[in-house]
Amino acid sequence: MRLLLIEDDRKAARVLAKGLREEGFVVDVAATGEEGAAQATFNEYDVVVLDWLLPGRSGLDVCRDLRASGNPTPILMLTARDSVADRVTGLGHGADDYLTKPFAFDELLARVRALLRRARATQPTVLRVADLVLDPATRRVRRGDVAITLTPKEYAILEVLLRHVGQVVTRTRLAERVWDEAAEVLDNLVDVHVSHLRKKVDRDGPSPLIHTVRGVGYRLGPERA
Repeated sequence: MRLLLIEDDRKAARVLAKGLREEGFVVDVAATGEEGAAQATFNEYDVVVLDWLLPGRSGLDVCRDLRASGNPTPILMLTARDSVADRVTGLGHGADDYLTKPFAFDELLARVRALLRRARATQPTVLRVADLVLDPATRRVRRGDVAITLTPKEYAILEVLLRHVGQVVTRTRLAERVWDEAAEVLDNLVDVHVSHLRKKVDRDGPSPLIHTVRGVGYRLGPERA
């Protein structure tokens, strides 16, 4: 899951990003409303954690503008403002949830996961192609009756491919969805992880499901005639 954290307090942002990454999230960090709005507009995220008080463009402005542009990404608003009127204002500008400071990291994590569950409510409960099945709720993968153990990066790559079955997913898109924006991801690093994933997924299957599209990326699905 890819998350955008928009927080101008660098120490707080560093601590939150570290904790979220340890929980398996790919985290991009923006320190201003302008930077955060740009990243949320041009990148695809599963959830945005947005501070209300930001230098220049406020979190409320960012939230309102994202909704006005049709961006449906779930937004968790962070703020020291704790009055009912403030909560109503934040939710009225398009936030999906509201967390007052100070807060425990475990509560933030629980709220982020709750937002993800809501977003997935309209999506299939499990992802599958042929006899390959991935359950996002339990993070379990199997091919036929055989359970497959994956590293966090392998799991994230497979989930992206399963959400785009039959489509060519470029190396750049995989890098954006699986690695932090700050990481310098080379094509061969993506290739190495996909190679390890392919060995696990296709090793015991009746036919290969992960296919290389030379010079572009990868496609997941049955072999084409």
